[in-house]
Amino acid sequence: MEDTVNIREITLNDAEAIQNIRKAISEDDAEVNFVKNIQRQIFEGTDNSSLVAQINGTVVGYMISTSLFAGFGIKRSAWIMAIGVHPGYMGQGIGLKLARKICEIYKEKGIKNIYSSVRWDSTDVLSFFKKLGFERSEFINLKKKL
Repeated sequence: MEDTVNIREITLNDAEAIQNIRKAISEDDAEVNFVKNIQRQIFEGTDNSSLVAQINGTVVGYMISTSLFAGFGIKRSAWIMAIGVHPGYMGQGIGLKLARKICEIYKEKGIKNIYSSVRWDSTDVLSFFKKLGFERSEFINLKKKL
């Protein structure tokens, strides 16, 4: 019997589980402070939406997103800032369920575009977003080393 995936809004109590998922995916990202990120998500406004995926009460995936109202010619839009699924649960469509739910939430809020930024050499992440219907946007990411 396949376990049911429950998708729900993120809470501050999810920070440790998200941190553990991030660490299981990549030690390089282990120092990200998810408590601070989640606090910002919860307290900064009602147009932000971030989700977790649970199986049998255990958080196995997450998606953190935010909405923006202006900047560099963008109308009100949403940005997927982070997504992760625990390696032990990858390949089960959990990331797709999270992303589809985020799209549904933002569509109900009247947002017409969702963006994300992906490394050009992250073929697995690019493939994931293409499967969801994402395509290249009109923006170029810029970077300055400090």
